[in-house]
Amino acid sequence: MRTIITLACGECKRRNYTTTKNKKNDPNRLERRKYCRWCRTHTIHRETR
Repeated sequence: MRTIITLACGECKRRNYTTTKNKKNDPNRLERRKYCRWCRTHTIHRETR
């Protein structure tokens, strides 16, 4: 079952993106390098609870 998660910027802590993931295949927190429009650069975005 896919669940909706929110990705937050590691620098400014703003929640910029939403996506889905399969908790059975990926039980750990998701981490991606994505563009943050407030930092104006690519930063690490982590899954928030």
